[in-house]
Amino acid sequence: MIDTLKRIESSMVYAAGYNEKGKVMEVVFCKGSIWRYYDVPKEVYEGLLRAGSAGSYMRASVIGCYEDEPL
Repeated sequence: MIDTLKRIESSMVYAAGYNEKGKVMEVVFCKGSIWRYYDVPKEVYEGLLRAGSAGSYMRASVIGCYEDEPL
């Protein structure tokens, strides 16, 4: 579903990827868990890639805001 993960310099997020057709974002956390978030606008994924603090961005704009599931 996600073709490519992009590495993120963060103490919380290791990498993230996005499927534009399905509007699905996948996040690999530094502690080893992987989560999939559904119905995520591309702008939210791009915001994560640009964020000065990926952890703060995840807490404010992703976690609890979209349907999700652990993989």
